[in-house]
Amino acid sequence: MAGTDRKDNPKIGERERAKKPVRKPTEEEKAFFDKRTLAKKYKSSTPTLGLILEEAGLINEEMISDVVRNSDESAQSLKRSLISQGLVRESDILDALAQEMGMEKISFQDLRVTPELVQQIDSKTAQKYQVFPVRYDDESIHVALSDPLNIQTTDDLEKILGKKVIGVVASDEDIQKAIKRYYEGNEVAELYEGFTDQADQEMSPYKDYEEVDLNVSEAEQPPVVKFVDLIFKQAVHDRASDIHVEPARHGVVIRFRVDGMLHEVPSPPKRWQNAIISRLKVLAGLDLAEKRVPQDGRIKLNMPDKKLDLRVSSLPAIYGESIVMRILDQTTVIMGLEDVGFLPDNIKIFRELIKTPNGIILMTGPTGSGKTTTLYSALSTINNPETKIITIENPVEYQIEGINQMQVNEDIGLDFTKGLRSMLRQSPDVILVGEIRDLETAEIGIRAALTGHLVFSTLHTNDAASATIRLMDMGIKPFLVASSIQAVIAQRLIRRTCTHCKKPYTPHPEEILEIGYNPEKYRDREFFQGSGCDRCNGTGYRGRTAIHEIFIMDSATRQMVIRAESATKIKAYAVGKGMQTLRMDGWQKVLLGITTIPEVLRITQSDIE
Repeated sequence: MAGTDRKDNPKIGERERAKKPVRKPTEEEKAFFDKRTLAKKYKSSTPTLGLILEEAGLINEEMISDVVRNSDESAQSLKRSLISQGLVRESDILDALAQEMGMEKISFQDLRVTPELVQQIDSKTAQKYQVFPVRYDDESIHVALSDPLNIQTTDDLEKILGKKVIGVVASDEDIQKAIKRYYEGNEVAELYEGFTDQADQEMSPYKDYEEVDLNVSEAEQPPVVKFVDLIFKQAVHDRASDIHVEPARHGVVIRFRVDGMLHEVPSPPKRWQNAIISRLKVLAGLDLAEKRVPQDGRIKLNMPDKKLDLRVSSLPAIYGESIVMRILDQTTVIMGLEDVGFLPDNIKIFRELIKTPNGIILMTGPTGSGKTTTLYSALSTINNPETKIITIENPVEYQIEGINQMQVNEDIGLDFTKGLRSMLRQSPDVILVGEIRDLETAEIGIRAALTGHLVFSTLHTNDAASATIRLMDMGIKPFLVASSIQAVIAQRLIRRTCTHCKKPYTPHPEEILEIGYNPEKYRDREFFQGSGCDRCNGTGYRGRTAIHEIFIMDSATRQMVIRAESATKIKAYAVGKGMQTLRMDGWQKVLLGITTIPEVLRITQSDIE
């Protein structure tokens, strides 16, 4: 035994090794083993994203374990689950990914999309890998990646494109919307491919119609005619309210306003600019030779199932004439008060107001906030054989049977003032003046209200209480404002949550606090938002509704107006008496699942002064 070699006796070796001091691992080694241990807990690519978010302090191990158990194993699924459950904001995830991966983070709102940019990646590749080109040069291309953690995507793209691919981090929603808009079945995008090689002289705009008939064959039409017609078709298909054609330094920007938000469509080359603008001016009856002053005109649009009017405005700009077209559907059925967004309590108040025999009822809000639509709903409610109703508008947006409607025509001297004077000689009971623009129109309207007529009109102010101050600024005496105004209704349009992809979610407490309410009170309340689908074009919103602020004049507010007190004081008094502000009305629609907190915050201002 004595001669036994220590090397041959493993037990002796273990005892001696146990006597030696054990070296403690460094912080770097501990971090490495902690990551490796955590990575073994989770599967596939999920731990990579989980580790990034945990290191950024956005989640903890318990949160990620719960989410992984309830979802599939991909990083994209983990991201969607965290966002849908309200655990992490998408912007925070993108920031963490960008920092960890050393990538640039971009917003598509700042991205300038041109046909040349879109052509850098073909439609099939963009849709397969869920990527979108951001910028490029001869040797490389920057690409927005839906899953920046998947390095296989960039490897495949480099082989396909033959260039160095540099990934950038962007919102999934932005990428999907861009792919849908610029690659998936877009007639305008397909048009570029067919026309890019055609000569400039073929782009003649001079095929003059009194109206655009989109039912006729396009085979014999010049390219510019086809292009403009397809822009019209695409706008109507996308439910756009406006078409914007804006010359820029290197091209022509075309944007549609859908549900109040502007969206770009593929931009034509710069060389198309003059032909497109000339074509639109020809259709609108504008002077082709005059490019220095603004012009207004109209285009009749003949669709397969309806006829539309386009109100056209041209404006000189530094790179050429900017043209905006408002799409008006005169066949639209007039909606009831419930359909325009009034909640039950406000419907009751509004019905009582519009049945008053005299006075002025004003609708306030910015252009395109649905003021005229709401006033037409009111007129339809009181329209009967016993009531004589006359309107003067610019232009007549809806045609209503049983109502006498007059359109302003300044070319022959028929403006609001002259038309209003003539209307009073027709013995009307109810008058609608499209807009109070100046002192003279306001004075005639007030005189009509004080002599037994019910007058409806619109005004541009930020809230209802400010309307009184606006009239006094025009030059109306305070006692006339106080005695003639019955009520002022402020209105804004907000986007509706898409009913086809609406899902419950938990908002961040900061959002509820920002809108002016206590988050603790709504801890167990169910809120909804759209996740994005084909019907809403991936936005989570489809259609719009209105929010209202109904300010009713009583004896106390009349005295405040006569004393010319500030709009802030008048509003504070009205709120104290129970008036629901725009933000309050928006919050009620959030609780009903009609819209979302971010949408109300985007549209309304704080009620706290």
